[in-house]
Amino acid sequence: MAVPKRKVSKSRRDKRRTHYKAVAPALTSCSNCGETCRPHNICPKCGFYNGKQIIENKE
Repeated sequence: MAVPKRKVSKSRRDKRRTHYKAVAPALTSCSNCGETCRPHNICPKCGFYNGKQIIENKE
């Protein structure tokens, strides 16, 4: 069974975890209504994607 021979210090442990960080989601504006939405997704406000109406308006 693999067991560490010595305690890993907080500094060494945290150095290993430097690459884990929260990333802000990419946002674009809808070409139809100008609302902010995720890229390559249907606009939640107007229902357009790539210049075409995909879903009907909820309003």
